[in-house]
Amino acid sequence: MKMTIEIDCTPVEARTFLGLPDVSSLNDHLVKEMQTRMDANMAMLAPEELMKNWMAFGAGAQDQFRKLMTAAAGAAAGKRD
Repeated sequence: MKMTIEIDCTPVEARTFLGLPDVSSLNDHLVKEMQTRMDANMAMLAPEELMKNWMAFGAGAQDQFRKLMTAAAGAAAGKRD
């Protein structure tokens, strides 16, 4: 024997019928928090911010590379003598 029961109700009515808690306020809070965080992260992807971060890293990296090459050249010159 096969029975089919079709219930036409909204999600809110189904949650109430099943005794589940109403989490709509929590959901609204989480969505607002995610939007705030996404807006903050989008500001970091602005071209000016990216260039500022890359240049700050680039200056230090260039200085380190120059020191490495100077040390390597000094070591290579010391071995030839």
